[in-house]
Amino acid sequence: MSTSEGTTSSVKVGGLTLEVHRRGAGKPLLLLAGEEQLELDAPFVAELARTHEVIIPSAPGFGHSERPDWITSPDDIAYMYLDLIDVLELRDVVVVGFALGGWIAAELATKTDRSISKLVLVDSYGVKLGSPTDRDILDIWTSRPEKVLAAKWADPAMGKRDFSKMNDDELTIIARNIESFARFCWEPYMHNPKLKQRLHRIKAPTLLIWGEKDGVISTSYGEGFAKLIPGARFAVVPGAAHYPQIEAPEAFLSTLRGFIG
Repeated sequence: MSTSEGTTSSVKVGGLTLEVHRRGAGKPLLLLAGEEQLELDAPFVAELARTHEVIIPSAPGFGHSERPDWITSPDDIAYMYLDLIDVLELRDVVVVGFALGGWIAAELATKTDRSISKLVLVDSYGVKLGSPTDRDILDIWTSRPEKVLAAKWADPAMGKRDFSKMNDDELTIIARNIESFARFCWEPYMHNPKLKQRLHRIKAPTLLIWGEKDGVISTSYGEGFAKLIPGARFAVVPGAAHYPQIEAPEAFLSTLRGFIG
């Protein structure tokens, strides 16, 4: 399917079909969206597409991508994305991941640096930094909705969505995304116990970007995450929470472009 913003197609990868969105032209940038897929229609993507071909796959179980039973974790998804990189013949690709997509990007980068030129993780889940009794990441499934909204957004009004104005396909995608997110990240909660021990394998230059007011995963968590990756840099976007790319797109893009060029 072709649109004014780019193309959306179905790509066969490792025995399943992934939905893949492509925007712009230029050096490839693999954008791994967060669990809510807010990045798909975000203005910052259009800006990136001025200088890059932005490739956004929907993870298994998200958007219109298939979700076979044997895919049970972000680690499994990372292997699918390695296959996608091969299928699309991507080389020297910048990988940018948001939240769940950042977790998957980190898993991917521990496995190989063959095709990755630079890695950017934005407010990403994936590791356990504290003790077993410490709460590193807000429990978004048992907390009250208004608390979660306030944690995700510096301006909670930006996170409100009018479901009554959505069509059946849009509502189905939202339901699929929530279900798949819970399936992959419920237990162990929002992390892979093995990933922390693998992050030293990341060789690509890495930047972690965090919203200053993120109430889901704090900047101290982000700093701790960065310290586990050799040579990684850490940057904070002022005035934004869990979605700096949405709440403060100009500051976010300035930070991102300063790293990826």
